[in-house]
Amino acid sequence: MIENKGFFEKVYYVTSLIPPGRVSTYGAIARYLGAAGSARMVGWALNNCHDSGEFIPAHRVVNRNGILTGKHHFGTANAMKQLLENENVEVEDDKVLNFAQIYWDPCRELK
Repeated sequence: MIENKGFFEKVYYVTSLIPPGRVSTYGAIARYLGAAGSARMVGWALNNCHDSGEFIPAHRVVNRNGILTGKHHFGTANAMKQLLENENVEVEDDKVLNFAQIYWDPCRELK
């Protein structure tokens, strides 16, 4: 199923599995897809997910420190933060406060 998809589609699939109220990282998704070191490419894929035709919860993907580095791709300066807060994720100064507790690692979660 996922093996026959392109890289962007694989990113979208894994991102769609992140549960509400949890966050993952660009690097964790890249590692899961066997492309360690391609975190930036995961970011590029998520920047284009609005063209996928389905809802991809890209707001649940942050950098390795829990910072909302992709926030400028959500239309307004606070849209990514608001989407996360709507899922009870605490964000302050563009950083997820309880990052370690809500971190979702696909390498562990999708065995």
